[in-house]
Amino acid sequence: MGKSANVLFDFSKKVNYKNELLAGFTVAMTMIPESLSFAILAGLSPLTGLYAAFLMGLITAVFGGRPGMVSGGAGATVVVLIALAKSHGVEYLFAAIILAGIFQILVGAFKLGKFVRLIPQSVMYGFLNGLAVIIFMAQIEQFKITDTNGVVSWLQGTPLYIMAGLTALTIAVVYFFPKITKTVPASLIAILFIFGLVSLLGIPTKTVSDIAHISGNIPEFNLPQVPFSLDTLSIIFPYALVMAGVGLIESLLTLSMVDEITNSKGNANRESMAQGIANITNGFFGGMGGCAMVAQTLVNLNAGSRARLSGIIASITILIIILFGAPFIEKIPMAALVGVMMMVAISTFQWVSVRIINKMPKSDIFVGISVALITIILHNLALAVLVGVIISALVFAWDNAKRIRARKFIDDHGVKHYEIYGPLFFGSVAAFTEKFDPMGDPDEVVVDFKESRIVDMSAIDALNKLSKRYHQQHKALFLRHLSDDCRKMLKNAEAVIEVNIQDDPTYKVMPER
Repeated sequence: MGKSANVLFDFSKKVNYKNELLAGFTVAMTMIPESLSFAILAGLSPLTGLYAAFLMGLITAVFGGRPGMVSGGAGATVVVLIALAKSHGVEYLFAAIILAGIFQILVGAFKLGKFVRLIPQSVMYGFLNGLAVIIFMAQIEQFKITDTNGVVSWLQGTPLYIMAGLTALTIAVVYFFPKITKTVPASLIAILFIFGLVSLLGIPTKTVSDIAHISGNIPEFNLPQVPFSLDTLSIIFPYALVMAGVGLIESLLTLSMVDEITNSKGNANRESMAQGIANITNGFFGGMGGCAMVAQTLVNLNAGSRARLSGIIASITILIIILFGAPFIEKIPMAALVGVMMMVAISTFQWVSVRIINKMPKSDIFVGISVALITIILHNLALAVLVGVIISALVFAWDNAKRIRARKFIDDHGVKHYEIYGPLFFGSVAAFTEKFDPMGDPDEVVVDFKESRIVDMSAIDALNKLSKRYHQQHKALFLRHLSDDCRKMLKNAEAVIEVNIQDDPTYKVMPER
């Protein structure tokens, strides 16, 4: 146990307790508004949002793959589940969260976390820029008010000017305060400053209590009240799958972002398992589930946190607030929270991607913009990232397809040689086939794969067709210098293909390890 505890909390590193404590409080302060607004957005009780923030935060801080990273009940995962909660009710939502957690644990257990590395930089830019716009637009929503009849309208006149003024003031504090001192997080100061100002001057403005009342008890264990049947599974399965995917993509992208900022390495598979455990716990304890939160993680790192402590403190702070602090939190002006979240959106936006746009390949610009647009319009981060990866992969395939070349010559024995350069795969088979002339070639033809590789089934099929074309002309086609893995591939495909592989004793390719 000693060793695992040491892995959990690395005591060899010095912890700056003041930074961790302040960072924890700040994270709690910025997590509460986001968890509240996302819960309300999804039509759930505000407490499900706060429970999620407490449970996700605590479990991932202790067991996660990365000190300094913050998870909570918010972000894309909740957006995914809104439709399920509306159509089948909140119990089905909890069941889906448990199933999503199981999927995430499996990803960690089978060490599939590394596949997030396949996400190209342009997709990352698009994803973060889209997310920044979503966070920003969600704040604009707070400038609306719902009257007693349930009609939603924009604030007008004095209330609008007060809200806008306070929001602008918050943004100014968050922006300028770090220039004075970085010891206390600017967002915390901004929230306290606006809170004090509104209380002292008695300014009438929208507060958290106008959205929801948040006093509650410690989360209690209960099984989701859904029929335990295949029907239930078929309803929740797609939602759980998408939620697990979105949660992991967002969490592991956040993990690699923290790796970059702190110049250290996190453990993606361990993070996946921690996310899964946290989501399963959420499902049983009435939280709305969640994933890593880019914004809160940035707040945490900017506040100087580098250890697990701040995440634990943030969660405990949220629990204390649920139990005792409700009257205080309910008085926080929404304008202060809106201002802080707007600044978070601005810092999440990758401005560098705009600066270097004229230096990026056209395909990358297209990928980045399309990922951002899908994220903003459909609020579906999983789909956005998937589309981005697919477009990038197709562009890569297209670029490689243009690279296949053949050097042709006839040796002293009248044998024609084709030396192939570049990979032979689905994208390049057409260009490859065009290079041959079965009608005009001599009786013996050697295709030399020393500088090439046979990559997939399309390549095998192309070789088979080529071999048949030569066979019809009563000519012999030999393949030479195939690496071991290519030979194995052709051997496995013997049932569908007839080709002559010419053994060359002088040439041995290093076998694939």
